[in-house]
Amino acid sequence: EPTRSLLSVFEEDAGMLTDYTNQLLQSMQRVFGAQSEMGLATEQLSRQLLDYEKKNFALGKGDEEVICTLQNFAKTVGELNSLHSELANQMADSMVFPLIQFREKDLTEISTLKEIFGIATDEHEAAMVKYSRLPKKKENEKLKSDLVKEVAYTRRKQHQASLQYYCALNALQYRKRVAMLEPMLGYTQAQISFFKKGIELMSKKMDNCLSSVSDMTQSIQAQLDTEAEAMRGSQREFLSVEDTVYMPDKDIEPVNRTLIQKAGYLNIRNKTGLVTTAWDRLYFFTQGGNLMCQPRGAVAGGMVLDLDNSSVMAVECEDRRYCFQITSPSGKTSMILQAEGKREYEEWICTVNNISRQIYLTDNPEAVAIRLNQTAIQAVTPITSFEKRPEGSPNPDRSAKPGGVYVTSSGSQKTGAAPEPEDLIAPGTPIQFDIMLPASEFQDQNRAGGRRTNPFGETDDDCLTETDSLLQQVFAVRFQGSMAVRCGNNQEVIYEAMRQVLAARAIHNIFRTTESHLMSPNSYYIITNQYSLTSQFQLGDVCQFAAHQENGRLMGFVVEGRDWSDGDEEGEPSFSAFVFESNTEGEKICYTINLAKDITEAKKDPEALAQLMKNMPLTSDGKFLLLEPETGDTSNGAEEDLESEA
Repeated sequence: EPTRSLLSVFEEDAGMLTDYTNQLLQSMQRVFGAQSEMGLATEQLSRQLLDYEKKNFALGKGDEEVICTLQNFAKTVGELNSLHSELANQMADSMVFPLIQFREKDLTEISTLKEIFGIATDEHEAAMVKYSRLPKKKENEKLKSDLVKEVAYTRRKQHQASLQYYCALNALQYRKRVAMLEPMLGYTQAQISFFKKGIELMSKKMDNCLSSVSDMTQSIQAQLDTEAEAMRGSQREFLSVEDTVYMPDKDIEPVNRTLIQKAGYLNIRNKTGLVTTAWDRLYFFTQGGNLMCQPRGAVAGGMVLDLDNSSVMAVECEDRRYCFQITSPSGKTSMILQAEGKREYEEWICTVNNISRQIYLTDNPEAVAIRLNQTAIQAVTPITSFEKRPEGSPNPDRSAKPGGVYVTSSGSQKTGAAPEPEDLIAPGTPIQFDIMLPASEFQDQNRAGGRRTNPFGETDDDCLTETDSLLQQVFAVRFQGSMAVRCGNNQEVIYEAMRQVLAARAIHNIFRTTESHLMSPNSYYIITNQYSLTSQFQLGDVCQFAAHQENGRLMGFVVEGRDWSDGDEEGEPSFSAFVFESNTEGEKICYTINLAKDITEAKKDPEALAQLMKNMPLTSDGKFLLLEPETGDTSNGAEEDLESEA
């Protein structure tokens, strides 16, 4: 914004110079064209020359010598009150023409470059409006790429136009001095050559002055040449950068969370009706404890909101990215703003958070802001998103009770750099939207002579032991899809399978799902609404399971099987990922799977089993495990519903 303010000063100066040049030219043309009124014309010209000092140009530094010289010229012009035709011809060549050339070449160039700069600015604003409307949930990579390229192109075009415009404005400060002096130098020389009788007097009075003016104009021209070359070098350096510099949301500098003042462009959400809204891109800046806004064309900004004791948080709004809301202490006034990129988004939230605590009033606000950095970090997380938990660590608020978050299976930890999607799932892998066992598992059952198990746990000979019956749990689920994967020891393969399955459903408009039930104990059954067994998974074959990190109702697991297509007796290991949407939290299902695997493992050691069962909450009759406390079910359920709705 300081650049805009400085630019307005240059533009105001150029406008004043244009007006002054037109007036000066009119005066000279009057001298040239009106011989009969030469006295009046020269008197007006004299007054006009003296007005240069009265204009008080904002960028008039270095004009002292010009002003002094113009004052001397004004005195001389006052003494010249007659003209002849020969003098008129000399004046046409040496006085009128240079100023006309300055107006038509230099001032017209400024006007043209200003129009080009305005057009480039409007194109950039239009590109930013389209980019700001880029959706977040259903992101179109091609559309995003096109919009990013369009923003970069218009931003580069605006940058190039602005550099040319700024260089011309800078050069104008030198050229105006030459333009002011050169016509009068020609005019005076014409007068000296014409008036034979007064040549000695004129020479004594003006020779030294004219020589000084000539040297001064040459010096100014040399300065202009040096400055122009430096500006051209700077322009080439600025335009040699990569296109990524102009691309939004490509910041390479780290986020500064200790700021106590901030300025930049933001999109503000305004209501245009009962249910309609509009977004405007305006310049915002902080001043003390106030949030200020400066509309386009305004000389100064106005206060929008008092930030003292206000609250700021990231929000999800109209499928736009990088939105945050500022609310007054009373809660009656709030506004939703959108930043251009992630870095600006987090810095604005941290800055407002620091100002709201009145850090700027302390003796060392930077040190206080560093101490409050953690609070600012917490404000950046959107309130409508589930917080992503570190791998391998459950939620500290819920890990102490059954049904808590369980995001890693036993014996598997994610280490090193995140694998690429091609390493997890082969490109082009088909997706199955109807639940069924992998082909390898059907072959395994046929080879082993296995038989179907009753989905309700009723068997003829192999009755369930007491330990098995402890963990009978049924979950209502909706099968989303399954696909073959390349590994079974990495959680990322489940997240990638979830992403591909949900994306495929959206692309192919597959929204219908079948209500099923997922039940245990020692195996997991998938039962349709008609209570017919669809699929059975042995817990020992479930090698990885996880709940979605943001959508708590999504969960998935990887089942290991064998592939005998190569004729190997033992078969090659194969993995399939299954994705479900549950009515309850997927983390609870993951916890149940882990608990069942722990019980199965503990059965091998009676002492370990006894210790495990001792630590598990049981019902009053001691027959079943309690996955949720008997008290507080209603409140917990309400909290889960509120969390899901959020």
